Amino acid sequence: MPSNTTAPPGKKTAKKKGRRARLLLLVLVVALVAGIGFGGYWGVSTVRASFPQTTGEIRLDKLSADVEVKRDANGVPQIYADNETDLFRAQGYVQAQDRFYEMDVRRHVTAGRLSEMFGESQVDTDAFLRTLGWRRVAQQEYDEVLSPETKKNLQAYADGVNAYLKDHAKPADVSVEYAALALTNDYAIEPWTPVDSVAWLKAMAWDLRGNMQDEIDRSLMTSRLSAQQIKQLYPEYPYALHQPIVDKGAVDESTGKFDPKAEATEEDGTTTGDTPGSGPGGSGGGVASQLGALSEVLDTVPALLGPNGNGIGSNSWVVAGRYTTSGKPLLANDPHLAPQLPSLWYQMGLHCRSVSATCRYDVAGYTFSGMPGVIIGHNDKIAWGLTNLGADVTDLYLEKIGPDGYLVDGKVKPFVSREETIKVAGGSDRKITVRSTERGPLVSDRSSELEQVGQTAPVGNAAPDRGTGYGVSLQWTALQPGRSMDAIFALDRAKDFTTFRAAAKNFEVPSQNLIYADTEGNIGYQSPGKIPQRAKGDGTLPAPGWDSSYRWKGYIPFEQLPYEYNPERGYIVTANQAVIDGKNYPDLLTKDWGYGSRSQRINDLIESKTKDGGKISPDDMRTMQTDNRSEIATLLNPLLLKIDIADPSVREAQKLLEGWDYTQEPDSAAAAYFNAVWRNVLKLAFGNKLPKELRAEGDCINVLPAQATGPVDEQNKLVRECGERDPDSAQPDGGDRWYEVVRPLLKQEKNEWWTTPGSRTDAATETRDQLLARAMKDARWELTAKLGKDVSTWSWGRLHQLTLKNQTLGTAGPGVVQQLLNRGPWNLGGGEAAVDATGWNAAGGYDVIWVPSMRMVVNVGDWDKSRWVNLTGASGHAFHSNYTDQTDAWAKGELYDWAYGKAAVDATTKDTLTLKP
Repeated sequence: MPSNTTAPPGKKTAKKKGRRARLLLLVLVVALVAGIGFGGYWGVSTVRASFPQTTGEIRLDKLSADVEVKRDANGVPQIYADNETDLFRAQGYVQAQDRFYEMDVRRHVTAGRLSEMFGESQVDTDAFLRTLGWRRVAQQEYDEVLSPETKKNLQAYADGVNAYLKDHAKPADVSVEYAALALTNDYAIEPWTPVDSVAWLKAMAWDLRGNMQDEIDRSLMTSRLSAQQIKQLYPEYPYALHQPIVDKGAVDESTGKFDPKAEATEEDGTTTGDTPGSGPGGSGGGVASQLGALSEVLDTVPALLGPNGNGIGSNSWVVAGRYTTSGKPLLANDPHLAPQLPSLWYQMGLHCRSVSATCRYDVAGYTFSGMPGVIIGHNDKIAWGLTNLGADVTDLYLEKIGPDGYLVDGKVKPFVSREETIKVAGGSDRKITVRSTERGPLVSDRSSELEQVGQTAPVGNAAPDRGTGYGVSLQWTALQPGRSMDAIFALDRAKDFTTFRAAAKNFEVPSQNLIYADTEGNIGYQSPGKIPQRAKGDGTLPAPGWDSSYRWKGYIPFEQLPYEYNPERGYIVTANQAVIDGKNYPDLLTKDWGYGSRSQRINDLIESKTKDGGKISPDDMRTMQTDNRSEIATLLNPLLLKIDIADPSVREAQKLLEGWDYTQEPDSAAAAYFNAVWRNVLKLAFGNKLPKELRAEGDCINVLPAQATGPVDEQNKLVRECGERDPDSAQPDGGDRWYEVVRPLLKQEKNEWWTTPGSRTDAATETRDQLLARAMKDARWELTAKLGKDVSTWSWGRLHQLTLKNQTLGTAGPGVVQQLLNRGPWNLGGGEAAVDATGWNAAGGYDVIWVPSMRMVVNVGDWDKSRWVNLTGASGHAFHSNYTDQTDAWAKGELYDWAYGKAAVDATTKDTLTLKP
């Protein structure tokens, strides 16, 4: 190898020395990652050992006929088989080739077994996950609920994964991360099971669970804020400004079904009874301490999809053919999730060579590693997309507990208890007892009892009194067996709106907005999901568990859930806004919608494009996905320009805002300064007035841990992407809820929120303009420190950066390993609550913490003219050419051609692998 050659003395040039030094460093680093001390050759060999074979032939157990796997230059596989069992078996094999380490980590999360991979620091996280019991519910679904056909597909998929593992006996041959883990942990890979796939839906549902944190926060706010102030911080949805998804329709009283053409009656409208007051949900005594402790526990659960809250969401819209250049519908989707490496999504096609009654799949799109089928995409007849509906499907109950059970209507009911043992890599096993009420598990227990097996003394934090006092239980739809896995396969096979809705009926958890288009020119929308009906209360505060009148009395019947089919306006937009005006609908979906900034901007763009007979092209759809206009800037910037600024340095920054069009391009100095001002406005007006216990106001991403070399206290860290958050202050996150909080305040020169105490260097503020002036000054000096004194060199992209991190070793491994596994940074445009939702948290800085995790524009009926892009790439293997090969295009808002038909796939095929029986 070049690093071993010897040059004559005195003949080495500086250039050659530098090249040799770099090569030597690379070899040593790769050897470190691989955990092998035998030199550079073996290090590189270990890294490459896990790369997938993509050409030639491989024998695969249990196949009945040859299966072809065709990959394009981006490594995206298209699988062709003669029957469904072979198709899903091959899918399992191929996904394991590219992403098994990711799959393995995920299943350890869903089973509450992270400690087996990463050691003792994950015991608390595992204890909470075991308490929730995701894996137990997934097992129930598989055993009791899912159809025989679905179970057959899941088993075929698992067989394919295990065939891959059989051929890769050493963990280091599966992925380089295992090689690094082997430095400190003797870890053996277990076979894949069908339940491993089903359990992933529970993790997906957890991150899309709705308003649980809002329930806690509203309750904790009562310690410092009045009921009126809390109402101001959680304003009503602005129906007058931001239209809901469904603008017409009602439940027909005669049929009990939702009718998109029906008129609401005077009796329609959400009625849910009384909301529990600040007594049971307040901050007094043990209740507040239990809720505060629960909030801290929620912090330890890795956010697999993204930070729960306003940022979690997506855009999707569909436009009817009469408004498109193609004459057929166009459909766009881009889910907003946490940036991950590899991307959460996996692109692929699943094709029966001959579609028939016995082999019914011809589908392509995005799926999750570890799960068979396609989640979002199209088949030969229909296309569909998903966004988070945000239904309130969780309720916290405050429980009065005693040594013998919990109180309901004056009577003590016994807990249902089970014991769980948590195995710990490099440490002693732990034992917990999970206690459940009739509503769900007692989640407050997890700040208690973590005992070493064989010992009786608690380990870690001192346990609270579990005998008497208050506790907190959780009722959540995802803790009941459901049929969402059936729905995925049914969506993949659907041929029209009727079969699409039939599939959606089983998409119970998580509740999603489903948009639709077909080759006949029809467009549609369906809101599915298991959504509770409350006998009393509205789910905005923890309910008193000792009063049975706050029970769930059932679920909204699917037939009553809103839908649309070929609406008169000719398009449908879903971006986490309200589904329907609650005044026109009898059931409560939620009171914690996204506030509609993105959705209304998309509606406005469509109306602008189609005005006076205009048509929307596929490239227009792509351009709309990258629209980065800031709605809060349209409200706040005119006021900022009117502020009389005496300080020449601040005035210099203020001038950047003159003539600004409110777009947030990466090179925009105005966007950089405005967003810094907005952040400081929030900090000054609200930050010092909110209880510091409010986690959601300073939300961070909880990323997966890594086992690293070094002292024990440096190993197994749970890393939280908190940026610059002040731990002693609950700062607003700056999402579009805060747009609606600030909107009415901007019309008031004086308001209690504008009042801020002074300091040695800053005078007190009592008026809006005084506070805005101070925010402009603070932002000027903040950006001077970050970007330099010369405002002409400022840019939003330098502040607003994306770094892609491997979800384990890339967050807490040794620094040199992080450098090897991670990629970036990229300077991005876009912003919080923009259509191009490169989200950032005002509580923690400007770094990008959620993103459009993929983008697609589907040209319905002319499928090969559809386009797509993934955040990273097909491969989960660091150093593979498809690891992050799509990211540059993604960052620029570009899309790749999406081949679907056989001829188009053949034309773009780079590698062909044949799987043989």
